[in-house]
Amino acid sequence: MSRQQKIQDAFANQIEYCRSNGAPITGRIVEAIIGALDEGSELGRRVLQWEGNPLADALPLRVAGGFHALHLAGQHERLSAIYQGDQIAAENAEQIIAETIFTDESHLLPWLESPPQTNEAGRSSSYIAGLLWLTEQGLPPQYELLEIGSSAGLNLMIDRYAYDLGGVTFGPQKAPLSFSPDWQGPPPPNQFFAFQSLRGCDIAPVDLTNPAQARRLTAYIWPEHTVRFERMKSAIEMVNSQSPHLEGASADDWMMAQLSQPQEAGVTRVLVHSIVWQYIPKAGRDRITRAMEEAGAKATRDRPLAWLSLEANRETYRHELIVRHWPEHGEPIKLGEAHAHGAWVKWLDQSKT
Repeated sequence: MSRQQKIQDAFANQIEYCRSNGAPITGRIVEAIIGALDEGSELGRRVLQWEGNPLADALPLRVAGGFHALHLAGQHERLSAIYQGDQIAAENAEQIIAETIFTDESHLLPWLESPPQTNEAGRSSSYIAGLLWLTEQGLPPQYELLEIGSSAGLNLMIDRYAYDLGGVTFGPQKAPLSFSPDWQGPPPPNQFFAFQSLRGCDIAPVDLTNPAQARRLTAYIWPEHTVRFERMKSAIEMVNSQSPHLEGASADDWMMAQLSQPQEAGVTRVLVHSIVWQYIPKAGRDRITRAMEEAGAKATRDRPLAWLSLEANRETYRHELIVRHWPEHGEPIKLGEAHAHGAWVKWLDQSKT
């Protein structure tokens, strides 16, 4: 497949992904971007000559983040009209995008330099549901949670949020943020567990105490998902009050270091991640998988190991909650599906699988 075809396919995939996940405006923006880009601009040349894997590098979202940041700055009336759902603006989106590239290319180019940060606290609901299930399997209900691709560490504050998961409640009563996703299927197990520790890493951690970085993370929120802006505001306040334990490191190097550390008896060590696996180079993914399986082979009932992930299936455009745990069951088990930003969870009845 030619480079040009890979780039076109990456944009087509992102457009369909947006439309399938309740973001038609963002889908239209992405569609207009690829329609407006040409070799006549530096932005066009860099995108159309992209040397990496445009899908794995989330190239469409890198560019879209820059346009959304310009909209949020409130200085582009015609561009903002697209985001505000104006039908005429949507019909003329390619022209408006081309005009914006001409006037603001210097502000758009830096967005190509790094992958998007799509941190979302609402994904913690899926983590909690998975940990409730693991607890029901008899794993020690003290969790050493290790998250890769933590971005700003919003899900490392999982113990500070409150949850209502199909009628099963969890977390502090007076939490700054609470989540009650539309629950489909049977409720998760009604269990109790605690966190022994919460730590995470990211190749480029976002410091939400830095206003510029906070604005950047906000720009990656799809405009259709208005509730996320309020969540982000609350999360920023929480980080400024007490920062999560977040380190700068590649996912594979960091996990090697964590797995090499002694594990306390009576504590379940669990790797978690959400919407990040595609951004990790294949060599890194393979390295993590081998290390987890090797560590799993050494796991005991008193020192078990688990792996919980919420990642996109690029064929179905659904996000699947998958768990593996050792020593008893090392094979992947699909617990359910979930909205990328926590709006709903479809829980599977494990008695029928």
